[in-house]
Amino acid sequence: MKKLALVYLVALGFAGLSTSAHADNVTVTGEGACAKCVLKLTTKCQNAITVTKDDGKKEVILLEHNGVSKDFHDTICLNKAKVKAEGTLAEKDGEKVLTPTKITEAK
Repeated sequence: MKKLALVYLVALGFAGLSTSAHADNVTVTGEGACAKCVLKLTTKCQNAITVTKDDGKKEVILLEHNGVSKDFHDTICLNKAKVKAEGTLAEKDGEKVLTPTKITEAK
């Protein structure tokens, strides 16, 4: 009986961890730029998208530097461009970070 209770508690613990680390699938459209070269926010090149929220305030979303992001980086390293990105949005160290699965120039 004690073993069953222990297994149950461990299972609940893992279930709690998986829901707290949940990220949302989203599509973000905004002005893409390099967070280092253009926006001067980071010390290394990293894609970022500046979006305008409903209240008119601008918010910068950093993009995880994965393969999709690296392949698109030359497009926005020294120039801004209107972009559309799809992926999972999460918060890391108090900042919104998008792990992109697709990035394209928006029209």
